[in-house]
Amino acid sequence: MAKKYIVRLTEDERTYLEGIIHTGKVAAHKRLHAEILLKTDISELGEKWQDKQIGEAFGITTRTVERIRERLVQEGLESALNRASSTRVTMKALKFWTRKSLLKYSG
Repeated sequence: MAKKYIVRLTEDERTYLEGIIHTGKVAAHKRLHAEILLKTDISELGEKWQDKQIGEAFGITTRTVERIRERLVQEGLESALNRASSTRVTMKALKFWTRKSLLKYSG
């Protein structure tokens, strides 16, 4: 299956990601995402690893690699480095909005 989201990093982006990897104090998920992006890079300087290789090397699923590539292409480098924001609606919020809409329509 052909990859839908292709990673081609510029030299500046590669330098930035390598800096994150070699910095002492950075969140583990951010470092992992930086390493994944460097491995998936298909530019001249890139390592051109397959998703399966990356998954095995880092102990993650190929779907995780795909999601990180997708976020890089669609939302940019900083978004790909950070965790995805949760779209989950909590029960407390759901009760609040349900109560509010009931009051609105009850007159």
